[in-house]
Amino acid sequence: MRVSPLLLLLFTLPALAANPKADPKAEIARGPVQPQAQGAVHTLRQIPEACARLEGMFTGQADDPYTFTVVRISPQCQPRARFVDAAKVKPAENGWVLNDLIRVPNAACPSQQAVVHVWRKPMDKTAKLDGQGQQRIYLEESSQKAKAGQLAAVPMFAAQMKVEGKACAR
Repeated sequence: MRVSPLLLLLFTLPALAANPKADPKAEIARGPVQPQAQGAVHTLRQIPEACARLEGMFTGQADDPYTFTVVRISPQCQPRARFVDAAKVKPAENGWVLNDLIRVPNAACPSQQAVVHVWRKPMDKTAKLDGQGQQRIYLEESSQKAKAGQLAAVPMFAAQMKVEGKACAR
């Protein structure tokens, strides 16, 4: 018996549509992350343009199994992007782009993993170019815009974390 490709597609589409929890494809393709030990702080990702590093740690506590923080890389770093609170901006609902998806297995509990979604706010790339095709920034003009509160928007990042899987008994 031979099944036509069109018929096969018609049967698989409802199955694909029935899985709304599937993660969208991230801009960054990442391989598997090494399982992390409980109590060990580990770096998930660095975002140099926001002068930020994402750190996490498995706590071993049932009520809060994983902690997640955003740490400033250096006091001298001058950010070219902002890191904002994902709970306030709701990136999954407001047109943000999934930049990175990081899955961190728990070394002490293989059935549990932390899942971190890093979101990026797309910026308007319509910059004015001069006759040489370059974007010029003039100090006096920029100072006047800053005083008037008319600065251009900067890129933004946000991160969300959840723990998936069953907690292991102690």
